[in-house]
Amino acid sequence: MPKRILIVDDETRYLRLLEANLQPEGYETITAQNGEDALEIFSAENIDLVLLDIMMPVMDGYTTCQRIRQFSQVPIIMLTAKGSENDKVQGLDSGADDFLVKPFSINELLARVRAVLRRSEPIEGTQERIITHGDLKIDQALAEVWHGDKQIFLSATEYRLLLQFSHNVGEIVSAEDLLSNVWGSEYYEDKEILWVTIARLRQKVEEDPHEPRHIVTRTGLGYYMPSFDNLIDADS
Repeated sequence: MPKRILIVDDETRYLRLLEANLQPEGYETITAQNGEDALEIFSAENIDLVLLDIMMPVMDGYTTCQRIRQFSQVPIIMLTAKGSENDKVQGLDSGADDFLVKPFSINELLARVRAVLRRSEPIEGTQERIITHGDLKIDQALAEVWHGDKQIFLSATEYRLLLQFSHNVGEIVSAEDLLSNVWGSEYYEDKEILWVTIARLRQKVEEDPHEPRHIVTRTGLGYYMPSFDNLIDADS
């Protein structure tokens, strides 16, 4: 069954351009020209990926992304003509999985689309169903995460990143390995997307994100999930 992509942009030429390049690759496309229409379509249709422009009338991309994240973890790639570091961080903080600056090549877009859809696929071959780390519980069969008796809703990227740590408890994982294993080899040097996603993940899984107990930084080396008997003496 073809993946369905919702394209949201107030510029008709971009909608037509993206449709013309995505459909020959086997994707089914639906379009909207503002955030409110996008939310209405998203609620009514089965969508596998959202390509979301930032600068739009009625409701901008940041707000639209935040609204989608209130009830769905479907992958979102933000598209924008604004390429500053703050814009990228704000987009990722809103819940986006990736960020592309216009103008971009179609090959780059298709590669990013394939990458985020790959990350949203169920993870197979895991041995333990339940992983626990202190008050954190990961149900790998259902792809659910719980903090005590409260369920935590993670994006597909955040969930895969958390699994990287939980499968390597007590071992430092380098930024490069995290980027390659979670995002793909083409993201090997994109440290910024890793920093923002780890910060966002800590906000969800840590009691105090400024004093993390589940995802700890080892300055100059990488990150790790400590053995729960050894949670002290860690850089935050």
